[in-house]
Amino acid sequence: MGSVDEMIRLFRQRGLRITPQRRAIFALLADDASHPTAEEVYQRVRQSLPDISRMTVYNTLRELVSFGELLEVETDLDRAGRYDPNTSHHHHLLCLRCHALVDVETLPDDLDIPLPDARGYRIVRSQVTYYGYCPACQQAED
Repeated sequence: MGSVDEMIRLFRQRGLRITPQRRAIFALLADDASHPTAEEVYQRVRQSLPDISRMTVYNTLRELVSFGELLEVETDLDRAGRYDPNTSHHHHLLCLRCHALVDVETLPDDLDIPLPDARGYRIVRSQVTYYGYCPACQQAED
């Protein structure tokens, strides 16, 4: 995801109003690598803007995803999607205990599906999520 100023320009170019609520959402996501859910974004923004509605948060997140500025990360542990401002091609590590989700930038190149195995699909995006236990949770188990 770009900077707050870049998101403001993008929304204006698309004819969308820039509200204090949208600015707050942009600012929160621009500096957040925690992969928050929509509800977490709502609760955090609500601390500074108590009158913000869930609908505003959900609509803004949906717009950012549709503009390619935010990725929705699906995990088997969360019913709700989680949002990632890092839109470069990467994968994730997910802790099965605390549900921390972190980016993995470098992986072997052989993770792509060989053309015959794609079964005619035109692949436009891929994501691999590795499930395990983070160092803090491993230490807590000991």
